[in-house]
Amino acid sequence: MKKLTLALAMALALTGMAEAKTVKVTLTAKEVDLPIDNKGTMYRAWTFDGQIPGTVVRVTEGDVVEFTLVNDKSSKNSHSVDFHAARTDLVKDFESIKPGESKSYTFNATHPGTFFYHCGSDPMIQHIARGMFGVIIVDPKDANALPKADREYVLVQSELYPNPDNQNDMMANKWSNVMFNGGIFKYDPVHDPAATRILQAKPGERVRIHFVNAGVNEFSSFHPIAGIWDRVYPGGNPKNVLHGLQSYTVGPGDGAAFDIISPVEGANAIVSHVMRQALTGAIAVLQFSNDADPKAGKGDNILVK
Repeated sequence: MKKLTLALAMALALTGMAEAKTVKVTLTAKEVDLPIDNKGTMYRAWTFDGQIPGTVVRVTEGDVVEFTLVNDKSSKNSHSVDFHAARTDLVKDFESIKPGESKSYTFNATHPGTFFYHCGSDPMIQHIARGMFGVIIVDPKDANALPKADREYVLVQSELYPNPDNQNDMMANKWSNVMFNGGIFKYDPVHDPAATRILQAKPGERVRIHFVNAGVNEFSSFHPIAGIWDRVYPGGNPKNVLHGLQSYTVGPGDGAAFDIISPVEGANAIVSHVMRQALTGAIAVLQFSNDADPKAGKGDNILVK
């Protein structure tokens, strides 16, 4: 049996195919105060792991995900997790749990892609709008299915509703700002001098943006100002590939992967080309520079905090 297992591992290595594994994932639902702009304005958010977006989950196609949700005992509300990468039983696995409780379920990551996860507790619109969302990346089992990215970043678009307790405003689409990764102009020192963070890469590098639109209501027209998407993968699946696009529309609850390469030094601005969205906060500067931070866009730094 050991010889057979070793032979299989060697065969997979030669073909670039990853061997399936079991991955344990735990998220904790926490209701906390977080800054929603670069000046430190606080907002009562509902979160996974105390951050917006929640922790990035990354697995490989074919992996078995053993997932546990912990609802912190200090929470005042029941919460749940709906993984868009899962095919499972909605009633049994996506049910809400009360503060102080935990719940586990297992699913197979059968399709590669850039997937949304979010709280599905009632009213779902409020739980998502208050910050209970994140990204699960399912890498293809074939390591050669996508061109190698030199750097990767995760961006999640969402709307800010000034009164997080007003569900009627959410239903009526009365948002004040659109954000990337839970912050207004979080990565844009051009429109907000208080911003201290940007995305970085070197000219000629392939940068992959794993993008999810958390909504809860607006479509995003995802566009790189002063650049062109070299490749776009709807859903993040390598079988879905488009070339040389100026913009691509991503609806609420959906995701995609976007590759960009700049031949020159300088800045691109990643935006939603819906101008009301961009000019209220949905802009992220991607700076191409020969002295880019070598750690930016790699490892845990794919989500710029």
